[in-house]
Amino acid sequence: MNRKIKLIWDFRGVTAEQTAKHHETHLKEFIALEKIELNITGFDIINEVHSTAWLVVFENEMISVRDKLKPHRGEVYE
Repeated sequence: MNRKIKLIWDFRGVTAEQTAKHHETHLKEFIALEKIELNITGFDIINEVHSTAWLVVFENEMISVRDKLKPHRGEVYE
């Protein structure tokens, strides 16, 4: 079974929400450019000064994507 991994970027400050939304745009471009198998991205607003952008990849693609994009953290996606 090939697990799905959620790669996460954290943004903090008063512009965190706008930055996370913008970062998601670049993640979608990366998916198209690199032909990533999954097309799952998003952003979450944690509070008024903390937001995240994220991308889901299969575990076998994770190392390559991680090394190119340098996410802050990751977790198993269900």
